Amino acid sequence: MSPTPQERLDDVLLACRRIQEYVADPTLPETVVHDAVRMRLIDIASSVRSLPPAVTAREPAIPWAQVSALAERLTRRPCDTPASVLLSTARTDVPVLCEAALRMRARCG
Repeated sequence: MSPTPQERLDDVLLACRRIQEYVADPTLPETVVHDAVRMRLIDIASSVRSLPPAVTAREPAIPWAQVSALAERLTRRPCDTPASVLLSTARTDVPVLCEAALRMRARCG
């Protein structure tokens, strides 16, 4: 049985929250944060890829195609994405994505 959109959104929310925890923890080494953020972004991309277009259409400000493509980029060319880009994404884009996923999850029931 395939995960429901609600379950996929729960996965996105969990990954977003974990990313926010990693970047907020000053005791974690930068290399650990980089690796952890990278893996959680891959999780997000995989979950987003499975969301129906009718669900993602509810939040048109989010570049869903780019979010979905993250897994491909981060797994095929992991060394091509500098830590600074991942951390910027984690600090700037992930909170926005988290808020959108919360709204979408609330509408899904």
